[in-house]
Amino acid sequence: MWAARMTTIDTNRAGADVFIDDVENDEFTTLDALESEAIHIFREVAGEFERPVILFSGGKDSTVLLHLALKAFWPAPLPFALLHVDTGHNLPEIIAFRDEIVERHNLRLHVASVEEYLADGRLTERPDGIRNPLQTIPLLDAITENRFDAVFGGGRRDEERSRAKERIFSLRNAFGQWDPKRQRPELWNLYNGRHAPGEHVRVFPLSNWTELDIWRYIAREQVLLAPLYYAHEREVFERDGMWMTSGSWGGPREGETVEVRKVRYRTVGDGSTTGAILSDADTNEAVLDEVAASRLTERGATRGDDRVSEAAMEDRKREGYF
Repeated sequence: MWAARMTTIDTNRAGADVFIDDVENDEFTTLDALESEAIHIFREVAGEFERPVILFSGGKDSTVLLHLALKAFWPAPLPFALLHVDTGHNLPEIIAFRDEIVERHNLRLHVASVEEYLADGRLTERPDGIRNPLQTIPLLDAITENRFDAVFGGGRRDEERSRAKERIFSLRNAFGQWDPKRQRPELWNLYNGRHAPGEHVRVFPLSNWTELDIWRYIAREQVLLAPLYYAHEREVFERDGMWMTSGSWGGPREGETVEVRKVRYRTVGDGSTTGAILSDADTNEAVLDEVAASRLTERGATRGDDRVSEAAMEDRKREGYF
């Protein structure tokens, strides 16, 4: 099959410059198919909705999502804004990377701050200090205030059981809640974006990707990621089988010893509940080998908030969480 493939978004200068490979008589690969599907979804939403937005956390999935969105509309500017629900407990490298990407590509960024909601009493700090579940209300308020009718997310079906139930177009009611019984059939890549006033649709272009697909794509496209996804020396302490970092969310408890270890993050989120793994993988190729050998998803291995119960994520999704 003849295919012209856009390969690299230039991250060394401002703008979304994309270089085109020579046309080759090349086999259409799995990554090509996944990329084509995601780009089709972005363009479908652009034609069907009035005010879409991309959830962008600075993590690897949302970074790949943004890379695909830039490709979908190049050479035109990205027609969507970005939205980050900031818990205030993010690792500093992630916030720095988020701001760098926004400036580099001249993007519009909305920030919904959990910290502000805690400061004015709209939210109350949890006893365990974990803020990921507190993202729901700021997220829903941002959607309502900005009248976003489609919200892109980087969720993948291989991550977690409740996400495996999710359609690519996921209807949410006027309260932002998810009801699996209202999921619509998606046959022949036909997506139903109909929604009543006040409702919105969550859109997941990476639904059919796996963690390994993500890393293969990052390696192929040379997608720039936050450095903490690669092995580096860091002061950490062990808790519940995860290597945690001290921060504004608190440090080691009694009996937990801080030590310098070579680690990397498979996923990023609230610093109080997201752990690193011991690793020497400091290149895309080494990470690919490590992920291919893993028998645990990144959320199962390093996200403490998903260990509360088997239905923890589904319970939060029903309340409006992504």
